[in-house]
Amino acid sequence: MKKYKLFLLGSILTISTLSLYSFKQSDKYFEIAKNLDIFATLFKEVNTYYVDEVNPNKFMKDGIDAMLENLDPYTNYIPEDEIEDYRTHMTGQYGGIGAVIGNRNDHAMILMPYEGFPAHKSGLMIGDEIILVDGIETKGKNTGDISKLLKGQAGTTVKVTIKRYGVENNFDVVLTREKIKIENVPYYGMINEKTGYIKLSEFTNNASKDVKNALTELKTKGAKSVIFDLRDNPGGLLNEAINISNIFIQKDKSIVSTKGKTAEWNKVYYATSSPVDIDIPLVMLTSSRSASASEIVSGVIQDYDRGVIVGQRSYGKGLVQATHPLSYNSQLKITIAKYYTPSGRCIQAIDYTHRNEDGSAGKIPDSLRTPFKTKNGRTVYDGGGITPDITVEKKIAAPIIGSLYGKNLIFDYATLYVSSHKTILPAKEYVFTDADYNAYLKWLAGKEYDYKTKVEGTLDELEKISKTEKYYDGIKDQIESLRKQVSHNKENDLTTFKEEIKEMLEEEIISRYYLQKGIIEASFDDDEDIKAALKVLDNPQEYSKILSGK
Repeated sequence: MKKYKLFLLGSILTISTLSLYSFKQSDKYFEIAKNLDIFATLFKEVNTYYVDEVNPNKFMKDGIDAMLENLDPYTNYIPEDEIEDYRTHMTGQYGGIGAVIGNRNDHAMILMPYEGFPAHKSGLMIGDEIILVDGIETKGKNTGDISKLLKGQAGTTVKVTIKRYGVENNFDVVLTREKIKIENVPYYGMINEKTGYIKLSEFTNNASKDVKNALTELKTKGAKSVIFDLRDNPGGLLNEAINISNIFIQKDKSIVSTKGKTAEWNKVYYATSSPVDIDIPLVMLTSSRSASASEIVSGVIQDYDRGVIVGQRSYGKGLVQATHPLSYNSQLKITIAKYYTPSGRCIQAIDYTHRNEDGSAGKIPDSLRTPFKTKNGRTVYDGGGITPDITVEKKIAAPIIGSLYGKNLIFDYATLYVSSHKTILPAKEYVFTDADYNAYLKWLAGKEYDYKTKVEGTLDELEKISKTEKYYDGIKDQIESLRKQVSHNKENDLTTFKEEIKEMLEEEIISRYYLQKGIIEASFDDDEDIKAALKVLDNPQEYSKILSGK
């Protein structure tokens, strides 16, 4: 009898639970249907009665974007007219001329032709102004509109009219569009006789193959250690992150796990291939803009104590996205899982909203983060990106440098310089001399590049507030005294920050002759992250000490 009562009670509880679940589910679907009906009715009423004309596509997209904004920054609606741009971002491929286009002084300029593609092969240069595209004026158009004019099916032609500094008349260039594949590894080479360097800028198709080939070739050139640069790499394909990790990690080791609402996304991914090298000393460079797949790779290397991480704390994006088709050829990119490194940590920033100016995770107290252990017992934390083993403070540019760059007084001088110098020394050897700098100062004289320092801005704000709150008369003299003390002098700043300005000019000029690869090579002797990486690689005892956790 007692067993029967227990069975009856259990059955009642089960039925009650199922009924409650069914009620909750039906209640949830009713709320969804009700709110969709309200939304549709509202849309109809606004479209019918609002005093001004409403663009239905824009109105709806704004509403969808605002709705998805409540979830996370990476769940996005992609309308049909943006699908091609999204595919380009994910695959690194498009049909076009192979050049980065930008705006300088309200003119459409070529900022970087990709080596070996139509723009480069036809002789187009950084600083060339695009006046017309197939007879259509570029004046007044934004960069996106001009890029769309230049892109098209591979094999088709496009005529551009170019204005070049130092050339009297404008000229036409007919380009045959090609399938453009943005390189995952824009550069690899030897920094010195024993240290190789690999720059990975994308995680699109074949990224792991590109890294593997680069590492193999560097070893044949005598590389005894490697610097792997993931700075500013926004991430990309999950499988490429797994395969790149596998290059340095033993087969069958776990690389990353994902956990989502649905069981199909609860997976553990392992290294499935034989590694290329599990012993070569390795330093990975990260920055506050290294995100997603970059954080998977750097997290794996750190968790297995396979290499030393140098630079700045990474972005803090531990979310996995997938795309789902919607009606009328639109798509939804939606976050479907979080990923976890081998130690068990999720590097997703705890707070989506409060971030630094560059979008990276703000400082999070260790008390709000969970500690985990690496293979050798080192403590690492979740909840805010990958923290480097050696942190290098990010250099903050002086206001005068921001002004010279923003007013194109670095870019324009490089264009002038190229017009009178047919060749320069190789990127690693070229130096912008003191004599060159004096020539730059003469050219700069009389040009407008005034600027305000943060201290001056703060004093202006203090004056404004003190006047509003009726304190100004009492502190006027102190404010003016401070203003005189901190008032900048442009001529003095040109001397004080001479080396930094020369460095910018040097890299801009080198880019005109040696493109992106030249910029990278030119930065080797000034790059603080690379200096820190070389320092630890040149000290095997320190390298081992960091990884041992002692």
